[in-house]
Amino acid sequence: MNQKIADRINASIAVKQNLLADEKIIATITESVAVIVHAFNNGNKVLFCGNGGSAADAQHLAAEFSGRFYIDRDALPAEALHCNTSYLTAVANDYNFNLIYSRLIKGLGKKGDVLVGLSTSGNSANIINAFETAREKEMITIGFTGFTGGAMKVISDYLLNVPSTDTPRIQESHILLGHIICELVEEELFGHTAAAN
Repeated sequence: MNQKIADRINASIAVKQNLLADEKIIATITESVAVIVHAFNNGNKVLFCGNGGSAADAQHLAAEFSGRFYIDRDALPAEALHCNTSYLTAVANDYNFNLIYSRLIKGLGKKGDVLVGLSTSGNSANIINAFETAREKEMITIGFTGFTGGAMKVISDYLLNVPSTDTPRIQESHILLGHIICELVEEELFGHTAAAN
């Protein structure tokens, strides 16, 4: 059992080392920070969506913006789209689960808003539908996926495709990348970070 634990830690480290060596992903993080800062500066919001563990990650990252990350500062307009369970269950029951996010985007999304979608496969139908609706509304889309990017690869304005096909390792890296984005956005908007170098 101890060896299995060590193997999982090493596997997580290996994915992060591959991220560190991926200049395209590093550049995409920088671009994502810039578009989110621009959105907030222009009175727009950032919306998050995901399924299962990725829904939990979406909610976690939205809370970093609307609450705080390192800095005591004003709240930023960010929300995870799955938090209203009455809405979620009604639309899934009355229409289709694949429409839960796109229907909310139709009602809440505005030109210049940012939609962040998390899907380890990149093939979650409800997120793909949400991205397509976001594009119609002239929103910006940032996709967090696994290695191939799946169907989200071609419909994401910015794609953070973690170099792994192992779902837990992808999700661990999604939180890492999301935390980096949150920290840098907060620093750009509010000044000095409290993080140790």
